Amino acid sequence: MKVYTGTGDGGKTSLFSGERIVKSDARIEAYGDVDELNAVVGSVAAALPQHPDAQGLKHQLAHIQSELFKVGALLATTPNSPSAGHLSPLTQEHCRRLEHQIDTMLARLSALNAFILPGGHPSAAWSHMARTVCRRAERRIVRLAESQGLIENGGKEMLVYLNRLSDYFFVLARYCNHLDGVEDEIWCG
Repeated sequence: MKVYTGTGDGGKTSLFSGERIVKSDARIEAYGDVDELNAVVGSVAAALPQHPDAQGLKHQLAHIQSELFKVGALLATTPNSPSAGHLSPLTQEHCRRLEHQIDTMLARLSALNAFILPGGHPSAAWSHMARTVCRRAERRIVRLAESQGLIENGGKEMLVYLNRLSDYFFVLARYCNHLDGVEDEIWCG
């Protein structure tokens, strides 16, 4: 199978549901940000510290990457199209799992009473990058939801999931620093 098809050379692409739209469409922007986030999550996983607890984190991150593919597929499909019936939406259970993982990491961290600067161990720096890309994707999806009624078509759970996911990456950054014995750098602004 060829990677290049030439069908997008004129500035249009196809949605999963078959429609051809311009590449600058809000839907393409939204799932493009989710795709970028997925790539950054791979970078987080590749940079994890050499620590016994990192294996569990790699598993969590692989699971998140799979869920981000689901988010991308949902965004690349027109709601109520025949193709939409082939996709499974995110549920509250996806969000509860993230909350449990956040709580588990937080239980091993000291309380945070100040802003911290992104950085530290490379995996922490990548986690902060994932957090910011996740927030951008969330903003784009909110815009898409406002303009195309996505909230009524399973978008609410997607937005809750991305909101929790950005929290997960913030805590993961601190946790990665903790695993490697690196102190979070407090902002002294």
